[in-house]
Amino acid sequence: MGPHPELAELSAADLSRLLARGEVTSVELVEMSLARIAALDEKTRAVIEINPDAVELARRSDRERRRGHVRGVLHGLPALVKDNIDTGDRMLTTAGSLAMTGASASRDAPLVTNLRRAGAVLIGKTNLSEWANARSVRSSSGWSGRGRQTRNPHALDRSPGGSSSGSGVAAAAGYAAITIGTETDGSIVSPSSKNGIVGMKPGIGVVSQGGIIPIAASQDSAGPMTRTVEDAAMVLAVIARPRTDHRIGLRKGALRGRRIGVLRDPFTGYSEHTDACYEEALAALKDCGAALIEVELAGAKELRESQVERTVLRYELKDGLNRYLRGRRGLAVHTLADVIRWNRRHAADEMPYFRQEVFEQAQKTRGLNVREYREDRQKALRLARTEGIDQALRKHRLAALVAPSGSPAWMIDQVGGDKLLGGSTQPAAVAGYPIITVPAGHAFGLPLGLSFFAGPGSEARLLGLAYAFEQATDARRVPEFLPAVSLP
Repeated sequence: MGPHPELAELSAADLSRLLARGEVTSVELVEMSLARIAALDEKTRAVIEINPDAVELARRSDRERRRGHVRGVLHGLPALVKDNIDTGDRMLTTAGSLAMTGASASRDAPLVTNLRRAGAVLIGKTNLSEWANARSVRSSSGWSGRGRQTRNPHALDRSPGGSSSGSGVAAAAGYAAITIGTETDGSIVSPSSKNGIVGMKPGIGVVSQGGIIPIAASQDSAGPMTRTVEDAAMVLAVIARPRTDHRIGLRKGALRGRRIGVLRDPFTGYSEHTDACYEEALAALKDCGAALIEVELAGAKELRESQVERTVLRYELKDGLNRYLRGRRGLAVHTLADVIRWNRRHAADEMPYFRQEVFEQAQKTRGLNVREYREDRQKALRLARTEGIDQALRKHRLAALVAPSGSPAWMIDQVGGDKLLGGSTQPAAVAGYPIITVPAGHAFGLPLGLSFFAGPGSEARLLGLAYAFEQATDARRVPEFLPAVSLP
């Protein structure tokens, strides 16, 4: 659907090869991407801003290539980054908030610097759940005051997931070869699963969080959201520190003989459609030669039922956001308290559907030396790491754990908020460990994903396992921009 439909089919690696062979130029690719956005994004609202310098940047890329200066596999490829990632150019960085529109950021976030050095052409910023879903407990994923409601390109009445909503939609719809999202808990995995793409949240510290509007320093991580695992590995190799070629482990036989821990309670049982897809995914893993081991995460239920993650996020939100805002110039807000007051004064535009109770709770916190924060942080790490992922991996000698990524996309409800049924991101999020989701199947045309996660430093291994599964199943489908799901 729309102009240049091949952009939703071809991977970044495919496009890189076309550039290398001279079959297309960067200017042509960028203009194709911009034409596709112009024709289709009125339906999806995935792109919050177009880079006015995009075509000129592509021209520079082509000139470099003609001179024999090719920066790498990303050279000349169009890229979109989430609008909570600083770009030191003419575009804004707002986290979707109208309170943040006074001035651009003064410099690129380190990950943006790395993308530019690798030759990627930044063509715009993507919409998101405002403040990365940190403002309210009943927000609508993909809604922001600045960008309004992002919609799922598989069925436009369905949620795109969040908070990296626009990045997920843009990758699925072929708006750019490369998109970047951020995750605190589920914000890469959820929209990637619901839009039928690959999304990887690296472990904490693998990608610099400098220049990214924060939620929680102990859990925030930026990562690639792409149409294939190979593309995710290509992008991670550029934005990670130290730079490593994560494509080395991408083999069709990577699952053969590997012990994979199969998780169920409390990661299944919330959707029969998700469960059916999961069983098919497990059968595919077995066909790939994996040894499937039924395991439990001892601390998972207690972690989910407790409030420890929420407590940690509230404390870290105020601390991190105040630090970030102090470093921005030209804005109307300089602290979390300023943002709260600004939202109240502009409630008709900023809070027509849901409020800011999370911000208000965070504002009441009193620093990171408080006993409640320190104790809940230690308890969270014990449940997620020591009694969770670490114990399961060690006890059963596992290469990775698998679980369904989440439910099919729910109907968009800006007034009532998201209908969250279940997911599997919390243990890896709280532990600060990597996780990757891969398309696994569909329910009534709505994508579903399978998540792989393991311990620190396992990014390359997880990419290899995910690649083998992807190659065996080929579950990704190009979105059709249907107005609604067609039910039998």
